Amino acid sequence: MTRTTPPRPLDVEALFPELARYRGTTTRLHPRPGKPDVSASSVGGPMLWPADEPWPVCPEAHGRGRGRRPEDIRREVLDSAWAREPLSGPTEEARQLVDELRREHRIPGVSETDPLPMIGLAQLYRRDIPDLPAGPDGCDLLQVFWCPFDAHGASRYELLLHLRWRKSAEVGEVLDSPPQPQVVGSKGYVPEPCVLHPEQVVTYPFAGLLPEDLCARIDAWEEALEEESEQAEAEDPDEPIGYQYDLSIPPGWRVGGFASWHATDPAPMDCLSCSTPMELLLTIDSSEWDGGSGSWKPLQERDLDGHSSVTPTEVIVGRAGELNVFCCPAEPGHPHRWSIQ
Repeated sequence: MTRTTPPRPLDVEALFPELARYRGTTTRLHPRPGKPDVSASSVGGPMLWPADEPWPVCPEAHGRGRGRRPEDIRREVLDSAWAREPLSGPTEEARQLVDELRREHRIPGVSETDPLPMIGLAQLYRRDIPDLPAGPDGCDLLQVFWCPFDAHGASRYELLLHLRWRKSAEVGEVLDSPPQPQVVGSKGYVPEPCVLHPEQVVTYPFAGLLPEDLCARIDAWEEALEEESEQAEAEDPDEPIGYQYDLSIPPGWRVGGFASWHATDPAPMDCLSCSTPMELLLTIDSSEWDGGSGSWKPLQERDLDGHSSVTPTEVIVGRAGELNVFCCPAEPGHPHRWSIQ
């Protein structure tokens, strides 16, 4: 089933004609649980990975011998239990199974420098994703991995991301059984296998990055709408339309477009190799929409109110935020940068 973004509540360029010069596009990925194969763009699906090429591993020293076993993160157990008993919930037997699956395990004899296989998070083919840029040397496939522990960087609480570009036509024999970590630090690092339903939509920059006078006019317009909403609250309980949540940057997993800076002030994202201003490559989001961004809910799912439609990938970034990954437009092979919002 395709996923279609509803028309925006109003024409923002009619209100602010200057926005036309900043208009861009982004491709909403609309990941939904399924059974992708190596030939498909996916989240959490099998990778088109050469059988003779080493699988990515985390190179940093940190604890890796205690956590949840990936095979125990069986979300269908609880989902099916609630489906059978929507009012009373899971049976006592099912609850005991869930408690057992939630247990942490310790792997004896594991050192902080033992090879730790990274988790394949997503793979994206250019043929499927309109806003995915070409990789270095004409690579057409982007593969994204991460370490399943928050134990990196100066704070020792950062995530570790690895991007790999490749030419899909040059892959011969494919690795059938990739290595996986024995335990993970959090279930949010283990994605649910999802097929994608790419959809290109119009997007505009984060308000704080627009010219100061235009940003001030947008702020004044929003404040006026909020005042009107407060006065009419008894008759119309709906939230007023906002530039950030309704008109500019869609929520959910997406490729290209503009990054949101709703949790921090905008930070310069210049390439560390050549100082070129970087562009948004990929947004990895903990949810497809929330209470403030419901206007982006696809038309095909407007009547759904279930957990699976809001968090289909089961990926959790930080405190249920989003991870914005940036790339260098001058040289895609330069190291990426990222920001959590």
